[in-house]
Amino acid sequence: MAVIAVWKCDRDGSMFEDKKLADAHDKMLELAESITRLIEANVPGVSEADVETIGLLLAKRSDDLIKACKGKPEVLLANLDGDADDESASNVTSLAG
Repeated sequence: MAVIAVWKCDRDGSMFEDKKLADAHDKMLELAESITRLIEANVPGVSEADVETIGLLLAKRSDDLIKACKGKPEVLLANLDGDADDESASNVTSLAG
């Protein structure tokens, strides 16, 4: 049996075989948490589940948001079919099995 090093993100328990990917995932989750807190503090009446979903969405699409803020708002509409979620999910390695 081979020994495989894995990195576990303590924020959500995701496991990665690559430290760089684990660090990037953790950084994205940290950004999502900050966005969530910002929305909670400024938009009354939004449910906790909705504000967490919005925070994760904006954090996952942060590169696109930066481009949109720099004058290319159409970038935000390019992946409306959910491809951004599929891309980040492929970086997570399941340990079950």
